[in-house]
Amino acid sequence: MNTAPIPKRRLVFSNSGSKRKTSLTQIVSFIALIITTFIMLLPLFFMVSTSLKSKREMLKFPPTFLPESWQWSNYSEIFDTLQFGTLYKNSLIIGIVTVIGTLISSALAAYGFSRYKGKGNQLWFMLLLATMMLPYPAIMIPQFIFFSKLNWIDTFLPLIVPAFFGSAYNIFLLRQFFSTLPEELFDAGRIDGCGELRMWYKIALPLSGPALATVAIFAFIYSWNDLLAPVLYLSSTEHFTLPVGMASLTSSRFRIPPWHLLMVASVLAMVPIVTLFAVAQKQFVEGIVLTGIK
Repeated sequence: MNTAPIPKRRLVFSNSGSKRKTSLTQIVSFIALIITTFIMLLPLFFMVSTSLKSKREMLKFPPTFLPESWQWSNYSEIFDTLQFGTLYKNSLIIGIVTVIGTLISSALAAYGFSRYKGKGNQLWFMLLLATMMLPYPAIMIPQFIFFSKLNWIDTFLPLIVPAFFGSAYNIFLLRQFFSTLPEELFDAGRIDGCGELRMWYKIALPLSGPALATVAIFAFIYSWNDLLAPVLYLSSTEHFTLPVGMASLTSSRFRIPPWHLLMVASVLAMVPIVTLFAVAQKQFVEGIVLTGIK
């Protein structure tokens, strides 16, 4: 009698169903991402398209998606209509100096709040954060009176000097980053004879590139897009900034606002911000992630 053992059957669980489900989820997510990206880029595309239309075509209804005749001359016309080069130069000067002042003042204040844990440190920090709740219109009139007493009206000084006294949000952002730096680095610096200012310059700043890039981008964007302060303090056309010049295109001096020129100005105004973000994108994202984790 044959008593050979019966071979055991191996149970094999197929994961083809789960793989198929995962693949379908990825496809749906990819399609949704494409649709969302298209919707978000549609206003940008329409802005660029309108900047290349003629004034007659711009007023057509329904509007055309692409220009019937590409008006590249619009990009040269904007320089004659608005003195665009002067506006661009003024905005760049104010933006660059504002970034420098913001980085220096905010980094110094943030370093102090992060490294010194003396009595009242948290109280002063909370008072600093409380200033973020003050709306700008609440301090606009006192500031205007103060700057007028200094004879700074119709100069760039009211737009630049406040940046050298720090910003509550930027101080908070940098303070969160500085707090993550190991104390041992600063102990080693003290052993080597470094003072606090030198440790700030030699240790804290070189290790804080992502956070500093984030603050620089925020400060430049805020200064570049600011309309209220330049309108308040500037009165001469040679001192106007880009937002003021663009706002003048919708003033009453035009019977029909030249929307095609406004789109041209908007396209050119995007160039510095897009360039800055493209150059510092890695540091910007890393700075947001690191400070957010802290």
